[in-house]
This record gives sequence, structure tokens and C-alpha cells, in this order.
Amino acid sequence: MRTTAVRRSALAASAAALALLVTACGGSGDSDSGKGDEGKADSSSAAPAAKALTAAELEKAALVQADVKEGKVVTKVPATDDLSADKVKADDEACQPLANLQLAVPVGSPAATVKRSWTGEAKKPAEGTDPAEALLAGLDVDKVLVTLASYEDGGAEQVMKDVDAAVEKCAKGFTSTAAGEKIEFLKVAKTEGPKGADESVEITVTMAADEGVEAPAKIVVARTGATVTGFSAVNFGAIAAGEEAPFPAQISDAQLAKLG
Repeated sequence: MRTTAVRRSALAASAAALALLVTACGGSGDSDSGKGDEGKADSSSAAPAAKALTAAELEKAALVQADVKEGKVVTKVPATDDLSADKVKADDEACQPLANLQLAVPVGSPAATVKRSWTGEAKKPAEGTDPAEALLAGLDVDKVLVTLASYEDGGAEQVMKDVDAAVEKCAKGFTSTAAGEKIEFLKVAKTEGPKGADESVEITVTMAADEGVEAPAKIVVARTGATVTGFSAVNFGAIAAGEEAPFPAQISDAQLAKLG
């Protein structure tokens, strides 16, 4: 592996620090699809707003280890890894939903929240692999923060509208501050979200890291009744290689199936 590639690996780790004060898989919880715009329900003929789930109900609906085929689910994420809403501030208020979601902070004022984190299996390099290549392989792990938030009085539908508006308004980038650290978002784009929800969207946020390195990360936002589930994903190995890792859909599929 070339020296420059090894250097990119190190830069990716700093992109992670920058990008993910973040995806330090965290939340406040025991350690151990609908489509995007095209798939949204017609609100004009929709039934009355669903009842917000309680914290106990969200806890029951949230992922546990038995729900996934591989990787590790953490159900009580350390408080040190969980940023509160007052620690995240976008320079443009319209972009606040994106700043929150990328850091697994619920949008708006939910009635109750529950968080999980999931880390995929690291790929083992073949015997005799160059140490630099082995280092890069060790970074090639998907990590996802999952946040379930329930809302009263149509708040979940409003969150989806606010997220949609934020993607449009902030497509060319914005900046935010998280726990005192500045994060520069270079661009934001959306595509169709996963099936299994009343409405959903997948968002790619590309953040700036040192010396021109870009750090793309994936966010999925899905509404099931009065519950909004946010998935914030990152793969440092892909960032180091200058690639964009696909969102690990098995995690959103498993979580949305439990909510459905």
C-alpha cells in the first residue's frame, strides 16, 4: 500500500473525530419502506395522528442482539457517547435537523426517546497481508447509531417535513458546532429511503476532513406512525479509501420490522 494511502487512513480517523464526535456509537439506553418523496403517504386523506409511544414502549420496540444476524448491538450506550440537543448547533437554523440527525440527536421535541448502537463485523485480512493494508481493513467496519423518538400531535410528520426542507435548503453545505467542535458539511443529497415505514428518506452528508479529504456518511430517517427512527452510519475504511460505503440496510430493515 502506498504511503499516501496509509496517510489517508490516519486522516480518516481524524475525519471520524470531526465527523463523529458523532458516530461514537452512543445513546441513552445495557451494553452487551416507505420511500422518499415518492413514497410519502397522502396527508390529506390520512387517519388522525397516531398515539405517541412511551419510553417503555419504545424500549420494547428497539433493536436487541437477537434481532440482528451479525455484529454487536449495544442497548445501554454510555452517556459520554451521547450528545444532548443543546450541544449541537447549526449555523443556519434550517439545517439543524441534519446537524442533529448526523449526531443521533432527535429532531424537535419528542415525547420519548430510546437509542441503540450497532457495529458490524470487522473484515479479517488474509495472512501475510501488508501491515498498512491490514490497518485499512481494520477500519472497514460499518457503525450505526439508531434513535427512536415518538411525538405527540403530528410532530412526527412535521419532523419529516423539516428534514425534507433541510435537505433542499442545505444541499450545498453548511457548518455546525458539536460539543465545541466545528463540523463543515460540504454537500447534502437524498435518495429513496427503505421500505417498511410510512415515509422514509436516505441522506448522504459529505463532511470535510484534513487536507481535502472528504468524509461521506449516511443518514436514514423513517416515520412509523408517531415514531421517527433516525439511523446515522459511518465506515472509516471507506472514507480512508476515498469511497462511499452503502448504508447497511439490514439494520434499518430489522428495526422497522419491529416497529411495523
